[in-house]
Amino acid sequence: MNQSVRSVADLFGKARGGRPRGGGSGKGGYFIGVLVAGFLLLWLALSSYYTVQPEERAVVKRFGEVIDIADPGLHFKLPFGVDSVEFVATERVLKQEFGFRTIGSEGGRSQYSQDELPDESLMLSGDLNMVDVEWVVQYRIADPMKFLYGMREPTRALRDISESVMRRVVGNRLGSEVLTTGRVEISNIARDEIQSAMEKYGTGIQVVTVELQDVVPPQAVRPAFNEVNEARQERERMINEATKQANQAIPLARGEANRRIAAAEGYATERVNAARGETARFRSILAEYRQAPEVTRTRMFLETIDQILPHIGAVVVTRDGQSAPLPLLKLRDAQTAKEAKQ
Repeated sequence: MNQSVRSVADLFGKARGGRPRGGGSGKGGYFIGVLVAGFLLLWLALSSYYTVQPEERAVVKRFGEVIDIADPGLHFKLPFGVDSVEFVATERVLKQEFGFRTIGSEGGRSQYSQDELPDESLMLSGDLNMVDVEWVVQYRIADPMKFLYGMREPTRALRDISESVMRRVVGNRLGSEVLTTGRVEISNIARDEIQSAMEKYGTGIQVVTVELQDVVPPQAVRPAFNEVNEARQERERMINEATKQANQAIPLARGEANRRIAAAEGYATERVNAARGETARFRSILAEYRQAPEVTRTRMFLETIDQILPHIGAVVVTRDGQSAPLPLLKLRDAQTAKEAKQ
């Protein structure tokens, strides 16, 4: 023991540039003791407390047994390895990517790897068509105890269950539905089934959402699919155009038909009323004629002459028995001159 202390003291003396002396071993040993004591005090100070960040929870174990789950803040524990702490990010939303990988971000945009992962993304739909599905599972750790000790590899279990559920959900639907209108429904069903499996296995994981990033046909048949999709879009465009024209033409035709019907009904009403008026007028004249035939006949004659004469041109009066006409008066000219004077 004394020899080892002396050797350490000699080494310390050499480090200071001096030579070892036989009488300096006590001072060297004292210095080493102080150094060791300071190291022990520093270790004691550093190992007796820990800090939990706001997005974390700490699982505290004593001799391997869990004794507490600490909330964010400063906490103390038994030093020298008696208490050990494991930090779990319970408030952070984590994600697992399937069919693609994010390699970083630049300028606020994510950059993705160009490597294809067909083992994860290629699936068979219900109508036996191949579909390339890329999706993301976002989750958080709801129970640190179950996450650390409920299963050996909970994250790996999450990936396996997510892939199994997604393949089953896609396999129960038509390929066209997966590629177009069924994406939201597929995401919701997959999220619920993955969460149910996580609770059943006690992983402590809460699934936040499942998002389908990109759903496309396989690369080999993508050109043919694009042509089919373009044809469907053209068909929809033509249907919409025909519907638009029909919506414009039908109201116009209905309006024209209603207008003609209303005009015909008005004309029919007019003719009926006119006929009824003529009938009533004829009956009144007939009644008067039966009472005074001569007077009625004369009045009708005069009324007729009054209606006809204004439309006659020149009026010629001739003497009886002479063939040569003798213009006596131009009644129409006289009437015009009279009206002009008035």
